[in-house]
Amino acid sequence: MVADISGKTAEFTALQYLRFKGYSLVVRNYVTGRGTGAGEIDLIVKNQKTLVFVEVKKRRNLTEAAYAVKPAQQERIRRAAEVFLAHHPEYADFDIRFDAVLVMFPLKIRHIPNAF
Repeated sequence: MVADISGKTAEFTALQYLRFKGYSLVVRNYVTGRGTGAGEIDLIVKNQKTLVFVEVKKRRNLTEAAYAVKPAQQERIRRAAEVFLAHHPEYADFDIRFDAVLVMFPLKIRHIPNAF
């Protein structure tokens, strides 16, 4: 249970960091539903005409966090992004990006645009 709380804390921290950088929240913890083969997207944010699908990873250090976004998970996130975009045509003319925000406590945070 502690890991779950820490993960939610990392997501909250990442969102506040992105807001400070000028992003606004579109959706938090987006889930496509069963049978889609897609995964959850931690955060979907936007900045001007760029829609960003964000994976948040919390680990003991930032290097471990960077390696925690495996190719299979990246593919599930891409599929979830496709589902989101299919249901939200208002973002059809936005640029799309996949970022990672790496978090460790005591607080260190790294935002990686175009992470995958």
